[in-house]
Amino acid sequence: MEGVTTRHGSAPEIVLLDLDGTLVDSAPGILGSLHAAFAELGVEPAPGAVGRHLLGPPLYTTLPAIVGDEETAAQALVTYRRHYADAGLYDCTPYPGIDALLRELSAGGVRLALATSKAEVFAEEVLAHHGWTDLFATITGDSLDARRPTKADVVAEALRRLGAEPGDHVIMVGDRSTDVVGSAAHGIACLGVAWGYAEPGELEEAGALAVVGDATELGHALR
Repeated sequence: MEGVTTRHGSAPEIVLLDLDGTLVDSAPGILGSLHAAFAELGVEPAPGAVGRHLLGPPLYTTLPAIVGDEETAAQALVTYRRHYADAGLYDCTPYPGIDALLRELSAGGVRLALATSKAEVFAEEVLAHHGWTDLFATITGDSLDARRPTKADVVAEALRRLGAEPGDHVIMVGDRSTDVVGSAAHGIACLGVAWGYAEPGELEEAGALAVVGDATELGHALR
């Protein structure tokens, strides 16, 4: 794939990056923590209700439909977070080539910013675990009390922290339609990654600028 350009006609200077399903495969840790929480609470979700399709939006938006009511969902979220903080957040693996690509982009002067719907305190731990903290100009996620419930809210906060101006060359990289829609709310195009948790055709239907197949292709697209 040839390098993409922003609406300003040049390669992006700021790259906003999703985390789960984009930089790391975090499904084992997240889903394992969910199952542990349900077992502790005696909750039995319907067959097929808990799977990779859940990953992306905040769990507090998806849990009520799975467990049946808001009160149980709130209990499940607290229990999940305890299991996740204890062990689940470390059960994630960088996708092939991502570590090298992040280091190359950072060394090349690209400003990297994390923009994830994961709680920010957990996102910081994940990046630290993989030695990536210093590669990012800012690490932006949701708050534990849900002050940034949409990806558009997260992107807005990331841009604010970066001091980004309307003329800056910015692009988003993510694996779900929420990444595409959330960045579009701020006039930012999104490159989709095919290795994440999106359903077939989800990224294209949402309006992703392009969908790349691996880290090498992503690197070419961002240069």
